Amino acid sequence: MANKATVIALTGKGGVGKTSLSAAIVRTLTETFPKAKILAIDADPAVGLSVALGVSVKETLDEIRLRVAANVTEGSMDTQDILAEAKFRIFEAMEEQNGFAFLAIGRPEAAGCYCAINTYLRQVISLLADEFDYVVIDGEAGIEQINRRVMEKVTHLLCVSDQSRKGIQIIGTIREVAQKMTVADKIGAVLNRVLYPERITDSEIEGMPLLAVIGPDDELVENDVEGLSVFELPAEAKILAGAKQALVNMNILE
Repeated sequence: MANKATVIALTGKGGVGKTSLSAAIVRTLTETFPKAKILAIDADPAVGLSVALGVSVKETLDEIRLRVAANVTEGSMDTQDILAEAKFRIFEAMEEQNGFAFLAIGRPEAAGCYCAINTYLRQVISLLADEFDYVVIDGEAGIEQINRRVMEKVTHLLCVSDQSRKGIQIIGTIREVAQKMTVADKIGAVLNRVLYPERITDSEIEGMPLLAVIGPDDELVENDVEGLSVFELPAEAKILAGAKQALVNMNILE
């Protein structure tokens, strides 16, 4: 894959702690590589990553898409002009703090189909791949963004699940679809909120290497209740240890 960036996408069933793990990965990368250019993308319409990272959203990707589309409708712009304006608007909207930049997908005004914004998101990921060293994408629940090849520029796909059979089946399906479409260079699984992590002895799950097993994290729960960001978690929090272990096992960290 030619793109410069290490692009890490997290996916899985809703409610398995995917967003918390995404935020923990962003924190781990900023602390490990303080000089690196890091981008966090909230690609889940349910939102949440901005809160987990303590970021205020100035403008979402869908709002940018609508502004660029309006300009195209009003005047004559060629393809290069459209891409240049889109790139300018995206960088203008990025919130930068704590050693990373942030971009949110937002919610389309029209109910129902996310086809247009997903297509735009795919183009944005491709557009930004050469501008950053690391890109972390908190993907939407399920397999839609995989099916639509939104994640085709991803280098590392992390499939996150809890211990539920449904959650594990979903990441198995995601893995099958991702492999058929050659979505990522490396695919691995993380089990989160595991009651007895020491009892998990498997080295793989649903045909993927098991990168990390994370137990219940009272410190994360308390942090969430108080509305604090991942950067305010104590260093010994389990979610941070799990994020680091996953990155090491994916050969992103040593």
